[in-house]
Amino acid sequence: MRALFRKELVTLNELLAGIRGLSLGNIIMFAVGGFLIYLAVRRDYEPMLLLPIGFGAILANIPFTSVLGEHGVLELLYRTGIKTELFPILIFVAVGAMIDFTPLLQRPETLLFGAAAQFGVFATMVVASYLGFSLKEAASIGIIGAADGPTSIYVATKFASHLLAPISVAAYSYMALVPIIQPPVVRALTTPAERRIRMDTKEIAVPRIVRILFPIGVTLVAGVIAPISVALVGMLMFGNLIRESGVLERLSKAAQNELANLVTLLLGITIGSSMRAESFLNYKTLLIMGMGLLAFVFDTGGGVLFAKVLNLVLRRKINPMIGACGISAFPMSARVIAKMALKEDPTNYIVMHAVGANVAGQIASIVAGGLILALAA
Repeated sequence: MRALFRKELVTLNELLAGIRGLSLGNIIMFAVGGFLIYLAVRRDYEPMLLLPIGFGAILANIPFTSVLGEHGVLELLYRTGIKTELFPILIFVAVGAMIDFTPLLQRPETLLFGAAAQFGVFATMVVASYLGFSLKEAASIGIIGAADGPTSIYVATKFASHLLAPISVAAYSYMALVPIIQPPVVRALTTPAERRIRMDTKEIAVPRIVRILFPIGVTLVAGVIAPISVALVGMLMFGNLIRESGVLERLSKAAQNELANLVTLLLGITIGSSMRAESFLNYKTLLIMGMGLLAFVFDTGGGVLFAKVLNLVLRRKINPMIGACGISAFPMSARVIAKMALKEDPTNYIVMHAVGANVAGQIASIVAGGLILALAA
């Protein structure tokens, strides 16, 4: 009888172990995960990533969870997909297959806005270093301003894997909040007259051979300037070459759909699993979230101010709002700016210029990431 009682007591203790193991930090992380899921479901903020990240955070903070540890499924995905940089690289192939660089090729000058809008990356690096972060940590935080989630993950994995969770959450959260972050910054830096400046809407034909040679040329130029960026630029342009070649339609569609969906799903829940209470709930997370927002504001402002400087010497003026599209949040930023122009003047269509600057931001953000990897290595 006593033996049976002891056995039942041991079984009861095992069943209650999870409850007794709960800490305040675990409960807070359950709330954080639930909030990310709420943003994805109710607010439609980057649902493809915030929902898996939120649920991954919940899974990772259950006491004695079986998804972590040596044989845990999410631990395995982290080692094979994040630490090896496989998931971010595959995402670049998918993104490259989705992007149409025609608006950029029609108006090559918009590439300048992509470069100017990376100001926030380097400015935030300086701020992070001043706040006590190491050079590599500061570089990983600064790249949040590129508004490019895969690039942020790639750089953080190489330089500051212990900060991967807050950097990833900041990058994707602020990308989702572009419609809230950018308009006030743009309005603060421009006048109503500047926001009503009209742009040339003439369509320019881009030969197929140019669209095919473009990804090859960008890879060669960026690779020579920053060889460490080849993994990023090369995979993005490889995906685009598949799209533009015209002979790999099935592979292009597979990259845009099956590959993008599967890798995004695994990437999100794996990042979420790194949001453990003991490493996520600290002052550094708050600093990173704050500096990520600062980087987005600096990037937006840098692009707008660059356009205003150009207008001092150009005979045909540029709508400075287009400069804000130089971040990599494609196509969200282009849509936001195009809507702002229509609100100021319902007949002012600058969407193609905005898209051109936005796809330029895709390239510029990756080059910026490569430069940071080269400079801070």
